[in-house]
Amino acid sequence: MRRLLTVAAIAAALLLPSGPLPVAEAGSGTPPATGRWSAREAEAFWTADRMASAAPVNAGTPDGPAAAAEPPGTGTDFDGIPVVGRMFVMKDGGAYFCTASVVSSPGRNLVLSAAHCLLGTDARQVAFVPLYTAENPQPYGMFPVLRDAQGRSKVWIDPRYKSLGADAAATLDVAFAQVGPDADGFPVEEVVGGNRLVTDAGYAHPQVTLIGYPASAARPRLCVNRTTEFTSTDPGIPGTFLRIDCTGYPGGTSGGPFLTHYDEETETGNVVGVIGGWKTGGETADTSYSSYFGADVRKLYQKAVAEAAAG
Repeated sequence: MRRLLTVAAIAAALLLPSGPLPVAEAGSGTPPATGRWSAREAEAFWTADRMASAAPVNAGTPDGPAAAAEPPGTGTDFDGIPVVGRMFVMKDGGAYFCTASVVSSPGRNLVLSAAHCLLGTDARQVAFVPLYTAENPQPYGMFPVLRDAQGRSKVWIDPRYKSLGADAAATLDVAFAQVGPDADGFPVEEVVGGNRLVTDAGYAHPQVTLIGYPASAARPRLCVNRTTEFTSTDPGIPGTFLRIDCTGYPGGTSGGPFLTHYDEETETGNVVGVIGGWKTGGETADTSYSSYFGADVRKLYQKAVAEAAAG
């Protein structure tokens, strides 16, 4: 089921409002340095049973009705797309997961999720599994989140999110992670493609495709609806966020991408948000939020790109 992308396709995927980023040569299958955590080690650790028993990071999100500001979009379980999957995390002695997606980058090795999903994952067994389903847990293999020489996971989160916390810094609930190649030596974007990161695109989008992995579902969930601007009136959770009303997005869907201009042929789109932000994604399963992708997110992405390239 491997899908290898051409250099032209990768270049097109990297187009951002400020112009294209430099493109690396298409991979030959030779793995780059993987730190202290390889794909084969990840596959040996994250067995099918361990993945199936993993709990959602944001388990407290209730699965109840929402007071929708807009007509709710109907979420439906579907077969998924290769560019979106589960991010599996070991922390506090337990196995957890969130949703994550591949974001195009020159190194073809970055994934995007919510900061609250990956906070505190240093020196843990963290791995991204594209298109995970209960019936077919690893259709495209497994991509380990790399570690540096000190054994810390290569995850980029705005330091203010770490210092201020999930409420006070809810507008910064975004994380990038560098993943190593699969067991055959191919980088993740070369195998499954990547969404284009778009910043400063505004809050109101007429059609957004929302994808996430609910805790109790065997397959991911899909919904299409418009987004609106939501400004918090809670002084403890300040900021303005994207809001989308889509039914059935409980714990586990955090980190799921908000995609505009979704192309059914390439199964990719422009990523303008991830489930998170206000109350780490919302108070109910039928209304979800995202931190706004503005200058802070773009700077964080550029930092991830630069430091991933530096090794």
